[in-house]
Amino acid sequence: MFEVYQQTRWLRVSAWGRLKMTFDLPFAQRVRTIVAGDVRFTEKKMFGGIGFLLCGNMCVGIWKENLILRVGKIAWEETLQRENVVEFNITGRSMTGWVMVEPDGFDNDQQLKN
Repeated sequence: MFEVYQQTRWLRVSAWGRLKMTFDLPFAQRVRTIVAGDVRFTEKKMFGGIGFLLCGNMCVGIWKENLILRVGKIAWEETLQRENVVEFNITGRSMTGWVMVEPDGFDNDQQLKN
């Protein structure tokens, strides 16, 4: 696949010659700033986006313009009650313990840290 950076987005040319955004680069940089300095975090491209792994286990990710969080089974239902938080479902099947935060849920860095 041919990858190209244009303006502030990462674009990928599919096998059919179409450009599609996989994740928001400026948003990824905001997350990197928060986890920077903690050697337990690593970054890995995955599921058409980018994942941040804590000791080898994914806990935060970016898919398109959304934040993906691993909150665990216990906090999952409570977290879904928050504004701009929905079930993590990109395949047609919800993943218990994972949520997706829509862009309005992390307008500023303080919201992103929470």
